[in-house]
Order: sequence, then structure tokens, then C-alpha cells
Amino acid sequence: MELILKKDVENLGFADDVVEVKNGYGRNYLIPQGLALLATPSAKKALAETLKQRGFKEKKEIEDAQKVAKKLGALEIKISAKVGSGDKLFGSISNADVAEAFAKGGVEIEKKFITVPGGTIKRLGQYEASVRLHREVKAPVSFEIVAQAK
Repeated sequence: MELILKKDVENLGFADDVVEVKNGYGRNYLIPQGLALLATPSAKKALAETLKQRGFKEKKEIEDAQKVAKKLGALEIKISAKVGSGDKLFGSISNADVAEAFAKGGVEIEKKFITVPGGTIKRLGQYEASVRLHREVKAPVSFEIVAQAK
């Protein structure tokens, strides 16, 4: 079943993408939830026209996203956490903690756009997260988890 996505769907695609899914997934989930519509010839024509008009605006958004990516690359992020024996953390560090650290550095990014390796981090050390700023712009950002001063 061929569908046009109305909104971003994780692990499937972005808004205005034409995707191929199984019939049940499309008919029972995506369409009733308002996440997609059938890719009829008329819907495809309307989508093509919309994308053509949006092309110029999109170029500016990509340039802005690349500027933010450079700004993120320049940030030196250290997240302090309570540490137990060895280098194990009490609790864990997730994408929400990384988003909070970005906010302290002056860059506001929603936590859903930040991907931390393994989902959560439970040890001290140097790590790299992936930040999706635009459908075409992903920025790798390194950060360090340090022991909290007692």
C-alpha cells in the first residue's frame, strides 16, 4: 500500500514522503491516526506542487540547520552525574539530559531529535550523540560525562 505521510513517523519517514507499507499497518494505524493518506494520482500531483512551492523555503531552513550544527560542534559539553564504585553512574544519562546540557550551552533542541548511543548511558566517559536538525541535516555531537563533585 502506497501512502503519503502527513507527519513524521519514526522508523518510517518524514512528512510529505511517499512510503510503501503493509496494508494492515496503513489501513489500521496510519490512516485512522491521521498520520498518512492514500497516494492516489491526484494526491501525488498536489504533493508535487506543494513540494515545488516549498523548495525555496526549504533551502533557507537547511542553511539555518547547518549553522546550528556548527554551533553544536563548537560546544564543549560536560554532564556531571553521581558516581558509584568504579565508573558506574547512579541512574543513567539519556537524551533529555543531553538536551538540558545543550540548553545550558545556549542551543535549544527538543529531546526527541537527539539520539544517544544505546538509549541511555550508565558509565563515565566520552560519548557521541546524533542530533537531527532537519531531514537532510544530522550533526554528530560529542560530550563527556564526568563525576559530580562531592
